[in-house]
Amino acid sequence: MEREQIRPAVAADVPAVKAVTDAAYRPYVERIGVVPQPMEADHAANVAAGKVFVTGGPGTGVAGLVVVVEAYADHLFLDSIAVHPDAHGTGVGRRLLRFVDAHARALGLPEIRLYTNAMMWENQEIYPKYGYEIVERRVDGPYDRVHYRKRLL
Repeated sequence: MEREQIRPAVAADVPAVKAVTDAAYRPYVERIGVVPQPMEADHAANVAAGKVFVTGGPGTGVAGLVVVVEAYADHLFLDSIAVHPDAHGTGVGRRLLRFVDAHARALGLPEIRLYTNAMMWENQEIYPKYGYEIVERRVDGPYDRVHYRKRLL
């Protein structure tokens, strides 16, 4: 697969951002019993605020995306990562996670934080492989979340 660049999303990407997010998170609705928060996000507002970065494959449009929040002095918050199921196993997720590392470093931030639903056990296998460590497990409203951090050297 040709290696596509990761770029800031633009307004024209909003329908694809929604479609990829929905496709990535839809399988979890039944398992966790609620709609995952990324599916309910205001994608247009996030894109307009510069929080969304996308990547694609040849002729495929958006294959994956990250939503990051740069509002903290001590860390970058990875709000969401979504890879279209058709792109699973192609390295899109790995490239997006590496992009988040580089983005945090470019901002001079020493740490990345994220959380995932405790019922999304696949993520709990993935994040430690990329240097994330569990900080805590906490219930936030209807969501049982495992919080992670990655310290950047």
